Amino acid sequence: MTDSVDVLITADRVPTYAHPGDAGADLHAAEGVVLAPGSRATVGTGVAIALPDGYVAFVVPRSGLAFKHGITIVNAPGTVDAGYRGEIRVALLNTDAHESYEIAAGDRIAQLVVMPVSRARFVQVERLPGSTRGEGGFGSTGFGEHRSGVNV
Repeated sequence: MTDSVDVLITADRVPTYAHPGDAGADLHAAEGVVLAPGSRATVGTGVAIALPDGYVAFVVPRSGLAFKHGITIVNAPGTVDAGYRGEIRVALLNTDAHESYEIAAGDRIAQLVVMPVSRARFVQVERLPGSTRGEGGFGSTGFGEHRSGVNV
């Protein structure tokens, strides 16, 4: 059994889950736009929500659009805070270098994932405790394996 939360909504088209167990509900374009190669645009969804305190919604790319057409979300994931009441707009980017992509009103353009969140209490200290990883950052765990089996 999964937990559910009531999210108040005004919408031209209510987001829906495509399959049982899906984390993201599909958001649809409320307007048409043509994305030229390398261009970006914000696309309205006609959806506004009121999340309960302690929840957040993330707007994430649709894997099919990203893989088949190079359409992704510039600020993925887009964050919808509990206090926001405006229309959810999606900042789409066409990563294809050669082909434009046309979005029509009603097309599925993103997914909305609603999750509980914790608020951090930031405690300032002089020094952080040690860890196995330490300060290793970008690429510190390697990028793959050579044929010899050594991480690079």
